[in-house]
Amino acid sequence: MENYGETRREERLPGEVVEVYRQPDPREVVETYVRPLPGVSVAARTAPEAPRKKHRKGLWIFLACLAGAALLTAAALVVRNLLVQEHRDDFEWYYEEYDSAETTKDVTIPTYPTGQGAELVVQREHGESKTAQEIYQLVNPSVVTVMVQLERDDRVSVGTGVIFTEDGYLITNYHVVEGGRDCVIALDTGYSYQAKYVAGDAKNDLAVLKVETETPLPAAAFGDSDLLTVGDKVYAIGNPLGVELRGTLTDGIVSAINRDVQVDGKTMTLIQTNAALNSGNSGGPLINEYGQVVGINVIKMSSSYSNVEGLGFAIPSASMGRLVNDLLQYGEVQPEPVLGITVMSMAEQVETDVWGLEVMEVTADSAADAAGVQVGDYVVSAGGQETLTSQDLLRVRQQYHIGDTMPMTVWRDGELLEVTLVLKDSVDDAEGAEDLPDESGQAPEEDAGP
Repeated sequence: MENYGETRREERLPGEVVEVYRQPDPREVVETYVRPLPGVSVAARTAPEAPRKKHRKGLWIFLACLAGAALLTAAALVVRNLLVQEHRDDFEWYYEEYDSAETTKDVTIPTYPTGQGAELVVQREHGESKTAQEIYQLVNPSVVTVMVQLERDDRVSVGTGVIFTEDGYLITNYHVVEGGRDCVIALDTGYSYQAKYVAGDAKNDLAVLKVETETPLPAAAFGDSDLLTVGDKVYAIGNPLGVELRGTLTDGIVSAINRDVQVDGKTMTLIQTNAALNSGNSGGPLINEYGQVVGINVIKMSSSYSNVEGLGFAIPSASMGRLVNDLLQYGEVQPEPVLGITVMSMAEQVETDVWGLEVMEVTADSAADAAGVQVGDYVVSAGGQETLTSQDLLRVRQQYHIGDTMPMTVWRDGELLEVTLVLKDSVDDAEGAEDLPDESGQAPEEDAGP
């Protein structure tokens, strides 16, 4: 679904006309249509050309032409806005109608049990870089078309999914299956399976499906999105605009990482890419140059009033691993544990080859407090991983559950100390993930554990 921004012309000063653009909210790139697919006639969108009139020469005719041109320009702006509203693609209109508050969105697709031992593995290792042709041949067999029969009328939601185990587990976006009562997936070969619903999470827009098969399916390899840098080459495979264009490959670069985007009132931290995404790409893979899936495509920015291209977003695999494995094991995402410390956002060098995040606050009775962490300590590593930013510490925490023990190395008064945190779900009077300004009024610290 696309959400349109607003462009208008405002007269600021005499003779000065300024075009103002209001950025639209990003929307999920899922196609919802009514069978049969509604067609849009190109002829219907093209207004017949007005017959040309003969003009006499002369000053009055010249002035009249100038006045007419001004009127036509104003009329053209009005007509353009009307045409945009009148001729929006049918799948967008149907998605909006289905997306109304009056519509029930519960997933009633037949279910598959959780706790079967399946796991999504995110690898940090990778091989040699591959060509676009090699990546397509490697990954496309693992990309499926997801077709969901919705509860309401005959509407069908079409998205994309990625197989991640040979025995038939696959990932897609939650908004692709939301409100569905039946689901079919199709391989690139055209062979289709009835899919069952394992679990999903609307907040993180992820869902897991399962097909039962005795024949091993081609599973994609998942790589670590934390290894991406801006400018890295990436590829997307999906089903833009529905089943007719399934298996479409597009390419681009990583435009930004850890981009916080507001989607339907919730904040998602996503990978930004300029690889072309369109309706139907939802749930499809974002692939690195090594042929590993490093994200699940979810939304794009778009507008009919101005050209807004190259703004696509994907859920990073680094945060997805824990979420998907929670869905596989428990049927829901488990609450994240609390560390109970507030740290600076960037590490400081405390001695040669030693960098750490300064601890600005320790919550009483928290896991950090019980482990002996003190204000003024520097967190050098956690869970065996280096912590150069508060985001590094947050990502480590996401790998743990309540009740787990997490090793941490802190620097204090010239010594490196090893402590162990027994992670809790909450503490009394905890402030959550708020940013607290330091006493010097410098850049805010970031809470590494809500």
